[in-house]
Amino acid sequence: MNAQISLRAGLLASVAFAMALPAHAQEAFDLDTVYLAESKREVATDTATAETTVDQEEIEDRQADSIAELVDTVPGVTIVNGNTPQGSSINIRGFGATASNGTDQKIAIQLNGADVGSEEIYRVGTQLFTDPALYKEVTVVRGIAGTFEYGSGIIGGLIRAETKDAIDITEGETGFRLRQTIEVGTNGNQAASSTIVAWQPTENFGVIGNYTYRHNGVLVDGAGNPINVKPSNLPTYMVGMLYTFGNADEHSLRATYSDTTAAEEDVPYDSFGLTSDMFGNVDRTVRSRTATLEYKFDSEASDLINVTAAFSRADQQIDSAYIAGSSSFEGTPSWPFVAASVMGLGDADHRYITNKVTLKNQAFFYTGAIAHDLRFGVEGVWKERADASSAPGGTDRRYAVFAVDDITWGGLTVTPAIRYENQRIGSATTAYFDNNALMGGLSGRYEFGSSGFAVFGSVAYTENLPIIDDLDPTSANYPTYMTQSEKARSYELGVSFDRASVFASGDQLSLKVNGFQTNVWDITSYTTPTRVPITDALIRGVELEGSYSLANGFYTDVNANFMRGWGTDATGVQGDWSGIPANQIRATIGKRFGEEYDVSWEVVHDFAMNNTATPTPASTVHNLRATYRPQDGFFDGAEVRFGVENLFDLDYTPHLATRAAPGRTFKVTLAKTF
Repeated sequence: MNAQISLRAGLLASVAFAMALPAHAQEAFDLDTVYLAESKREVATDTATAETTVDQEEIEDRQADSIAELVDTVPGVTIVNGNTPQGSSINIRGFGATASNGTDQKIAIQLNGADVGSEEIYRVGTQLFTDPALYKEVTVVRGIAGTFEYGSGIIGGLIRAETKDAIDITEGETGFRLRQTIEVGTNGNQAASSTIVAWQPTENFGVIGNYTYRHNGVLVDGAGNPINVKPSNLPTYMVGMLYTFGNADEHSLRATYSDTTAAEEDVPYDSFGLTSDMFGNVDRTVRSRTATLEYKFDSEASDLINVTAAFSRADQQIDSAYIAGSSSFEGTPSWPFVAASVMGLGDADHRYITNKVTLKNQAFFYTGAIAHDLRFGVEGVWKERADASSAPGGTDRRYAVFAVDDITWGGLTVTPAIRYENQRIGSATTAYFDNNALMGGLSGRYEFGSSGFAVFGSVAYTENLPIIDDLDPTSANYPTYMTQSEKARSYELGVSFDRASVFASGDQLSLKVNGFQTNVWDITSYTTPTRVPITDALIRGVELEGSYSLANGFYTDVNANFMRGWGTDATGVQGDWSGIPANQIRATIGKRFGEEYDVSWEVVHDFAMNNTATPTPASTVHNLRATYRPQDGFFDGAEVRFGVENLFDLDYTPHLATRAAPGRTFKVTLAKTF
């Protein structure tokens, strides 16, 4: 106990010191020096796609415990139970997480291009157990437009994460580099260690290895109540290789392998809950292994040839063992009748392997005064899922061809996109079904000269082909669900502004406002609370991203999301769409003092959510961050970060979540590259 109090007091003193740094920095540095105007996050004003990238600097700055916590900062993206690794789920524009499953397979998650975390396993969250220390950037594409190169049925959005390469650590210099990161947090005695070893024997060949061990204890909410049952440990390792060769390094070969394990003992089977219930408790271990191999040839002689050939394999396994006597049904007269189903869930082991091969070419050419950036490719996906006592197994084999062309003429860019996909799905104990779909869209953006203003919009259509989870001959819906795809159409319209020296010399202002409407029909994955199938959905929303920075180091970032949704059931009754998150505004104000100091204050306000059967009150959360980077001497290359999350220890439960959010947490991170 005394050790914990000492740690907490030490962290409080450290944070107080960090918050005071700017005042001393003003005395120690020439504040008249002009720096590059830069905010925390760049706004993608140069594209019609609703796209946001969280780069390496922001990944480290946020001190996130999971990759899911990073994308939660993107407008339109909501993490459900994000601080509990096996109960967290991702919601994008109202799709993804459901009340029963971690995903509805209407969003896609790709790690180095591999498809991961998309199985509908009852009461188990999205299988995205990977540590943020592995990644150099995470890109979120919201909506349908912009996804046809990457898959079908992506209605809510797409998350693409890329792991680090050796060159990201060595900065191209030959030799060995070591980067060590240590992080501690007061809430739940959190601790993490990340060790990266990069070897660059030559300028065109590098090898990287990363081992991260993260421990999360029992977290408490603002009222001091636990929000998870048992501590969790997440060991992760990753190895990678990048080799470039040929004239002007026009060839490249990249290979990566990552392995993450999440283990919990004697926890509720229902990973969305906190206490034991009718499902009882289980020992559960989740292991996720991802391997990728990519070859690129970017011809120096021709802009028409830029070939990429990629293979990926995602192997994800969930082993679960029911703990006898833990179900509330045991000992009751009804127990014999429900024992098989409850224990079947608890003892269910799942394994699914997804192999994917992609071959595509990017060509740059002109037709008169019109420039083209054409990507054309073919893709094959082979998914195998083992039978489990609680879910069917089978195979899902798909072949696709796609083409996307950015056509630019002056300030106008028009992007037609098309994707055709053929599917064969079934198992040894069921029939095989053949399905196909033709999808596509058109987006456009017009930039008004040097004014900084641009308008953009898109219309897109996609289909979510049948899934292995519905491969159940005992279900009355079986024949329909295996031959009927879920269909969606989206419309988007927006305006952006991006220009320097707007209000002061050297400042930078970027804004992007995007309105969207998504219609979904032939739905097979949602029902009302009374089990009536929902057949149609309509989602409308507005997203805002903005940043402003001054040459003296001051910056501010803001993003906001406002959404409404409705669903119509099979009887024609319309109600609120259950996946709509609370409207939210997130704003950050910060100041950089040279290259050494960076301090910021973030405010996240969720509006009250009343358009639902389970209303949620409004909440406002404050987060503080400070970074110190010495620029010379032995500590050159070191980074010290202090953070306070939920500064005022607010006791609240975000809308869509089944658990309260963590209370006040102090974090300290020390990192050094040797």
